[in-house]
Amino acid sequence: MDDKAHTVDVQAPDDADVLRDDPSHLRDRDADDSARVSFVELFYDLIFVFAVTQLAAYLQENLTPEGGVRAAVLFVAVWWLWINTTWATNRLDPDADAVRIAMFALMGGSLAMSMALPQAFEGRALVFVVPYVAMQVGRCLFAARSLARHAEPAQARTPLRQAAWFAGSGVVWVAGALAEADLRINLWLLALAIELLAPWLRFPVPGLGRETSRELDIEGEHLSERCGLFVILSLGETLLVTGTRADGMDWTGTLVAALSVAGATTLAMWWLYFDTGSRRGTRAFDEQPPGRLARVAYTYLHLPIVAGIVVTAVGDKGLIDHPGDPAGWTDAVTALGGPALFLLGNFLFKNATSRRWPLSHLIGLGLLGLGALAVGEVRLLTLAAWALAALVAVAVLERTLLRSRGAAERGIK
Repeated sequence: MDDKAHTVDVQAPDDADVLRDDPSHLRDRDADDSARVSFVELFYDLIFVFAVTQLAAYLQENLTPEGGVRAAVLFVAVWWLWINTTWATNRLDPDADAVRIAMFALMGGSLAMSMALPQAFEGRALVFVVPYVAMQVGRCLFAARSLARHAEPAQARTPLRQAAWFAGSGVVWVAGALAEADLRINLWLLALAIELLAPWLRFPVPGLGRETSRELDIEGEHLSERCGLFVILSLGETLLVTGTRADGMDWTGTLVAALSVAGATTLAMWWLYFDTGSRRGTRAFDEQPPGRLARVAYTYLHLPIVAGIVVTAVGDKGLIDHPGDPAGWTDAVTALGGPALFLLGNFLFKNATSRRWPLSHLIGLGLLGLGALAVGEVRLLTLAAWALAALVAVAVLERTLLRSRGAAERGIK
């Protein structure tokens, strides 16, 4: 694999591009840099650093079954906004003035939505919902107009179909915001179900038909890199939590051990995703139908990967606060559940991109499950160290198995 798949190829347009008379809003698929990530996209991502921080704080303060469901609803909504915008900028050129201004508008709406996250189920439901629905529908209409003007008119049908589905789910979102808290969660779950189901049904709309594989014009390298960047942003949240939580505390041996375990867990997660998974995902676009791979492996299967990182960040907060306390079941949900969710997401993602079930990840999930047997019997630091050991074991075993398979394949040849 060459280094191109490892690096963030962020480039600014040259003067000729900035001053060009061509008003096209679309990426030039024939250009050498058609997959590059723009500075505007990275600027946009900063809002979602704040959103992830808000989500982690919300879950930390609501570690109950009901709080977990509410946090999951908010998280999926945040991810669904980001990933659908990423699909749009995969086709649209963020360095075109009109697209850049649209991205700035999305940043403003995303900031308002992120600020409302902690109170979304209380007094700021509409502040959360209205920007969300407006951004989802507005982005689709903007993309449809751009595609109709600068590409084949038929390509504009897909964002129009998406706009129709987002408008339909938007009615449910707003109804939920106006409803009482008990009914709100049910309506918002319904709205998310509509949005998550729509791509599998290929966005059927009367008069516009269904989405076809020909209409899924996707640049795999760009999408892979964008999702990798979101993973890095989420991992950065765990490091931020570790550092800020320990600020002002007495540096005892137990605290140093807790900081070491939390930091090493973040590094292990980085290794498991980027050492093989991310690179393999980029190569898979040359081997599988790119539209289907983009939808399954990146749009859906990155949900548990990122969610696992966020839950682990919440666990790190508890670990830094009381590492020597006995580990209860609430602690186990974050200390073991976060890494388990992350491993499960990677397990499914790597299967989607390689068409092989990674045995190492199944073993790791089994080790994390065994850790649950010690809940109530060991300190939280010990439980977190066990989760770290499971992740390291997966990384070592995965590398060993891949080397053995590679040697066997070379021997056959």
